[in-house]
Amino acid sequence: MTRILVTGAGGMLGRDLLAVLRTRPDLSVTAAGRADLDVTDTHAVRDAVGGHDVVFNAAAWTDVDGAESRERDATAVNGDAVAALAGACAVSGARLVHVSTDYVFAGDATEPYPEDAPTGPVNAYGRSKLAGERAVARLLPETGYVVRTAWLYATHGRNFVTTMLRLAAERDRLDVVDDQHGQPTWSYRFAERLVTLADAALAGDAAPGTYHGTAAGETTWYGLARAVFALRGLDPDRVRPTTSDRFPRPAPRPRYSVLAHGRWAAAKLPPPGDWHADLAEALSALRPGTPR
Repeated sequence: MTRILVTGAGGMLGRDLLAVLRTRPDLSVTAAGRADLDVTDTHAVRDAVGGHDVVFNAAAWTDVDGAESRERDATAVNGDAVAALAGACAVSGARLVHVSTDYVFAGDATEPYPEDAPTGPVNAYGRSKLAGERAVARLLPETGYVVRTAWLYATHGRNFVTTMLRLAAERDRLDVVDDQHGQPTWSYRFAERLVTLADAALAGDAAPGTYHGTAAGETTWYGLARAVFALRGLDPDRVRPTTSDRFPRPAPRPRYSVLAHGRWAAAKLPPPGDWHADLAEALSALRPGTPR
C-alpha cells in the first residue's frame, strides 16, 4: 500500500486532495492540517515525512497582499519550510509533489509561459514561492515535482467563484477587472491531476521537475464572472468590465498568467480540460442552498 502525506490538509486544495485520495483503497493517507503540523518546524516535518512514499505539499502562505509587508514570514512558509520538506524527503526517499504558482512569472508575456520560461516575480508572494521551487530543484533533483497552478477556485470556502455567487445575491451590478488574463482552475480537478502525476512518478513514467497544472484556455476575471452568472441562470450583463487601477492593492498582480502544458504531453499524461467545461461541472455540484 502506498503511503501518502498531505500537508495543508485543511485548506481549499488540501480538502480536495483528500477527497480524491480517499477514493483510492490502495492508498494510506495521512492528513496534516495546520493544527497537526507546523511546516516551519524542521524537526516536526522530518518526523511527519518519515514512513511515507509521497508527500503532497499544499501548505502555503496565501495572503498575497499581506506578504508585501511580511515577506520574511511568507518566505518562512513558502520557501524555508519547503526546503525542510524537501530535505526530509531526500532523507526518507519520499517523492515530493509541491504546489507553486503563476506568480513566479512577471506577467508581461503575450503567449502561454512554458515550464522553463524565465521567472521574474513582481511581488513578495511570488518571490517567496520561487524560493520554494528552487529548494525542491536543489534538494530533490530526481524525486521532486513542482506543479504551478493559478486562479484556483472550489465549491467550498472563500474564493472568486463563491464570492461571485454571494455578491450576485446582494448586488444588482458587479464591476470586475478585465485586464488580467489567466486560466480559472477547479481545485478538485487540479487535485486529480496532482494524483495522476504522483502515480506516474511512482511508476517511473514522469520525469522530475516543473509542470503546469492549470486548466486549458484563458479568460479574464470579468470573463470568469460572466461565465459564473450565465451557468447559474443569471444575467451575465449584470457584470461590467473595469480595469485593475480601479482596485489598487498592496501587491501588484501579473497581467498575464496563462501557462502552457508541454511537460504533461511529454510525460504522456492526459491533457488538461477546458476551464469553462470544468466550471460548468463544478457549479453543477454545488449544494441547493448555494446563492444563485
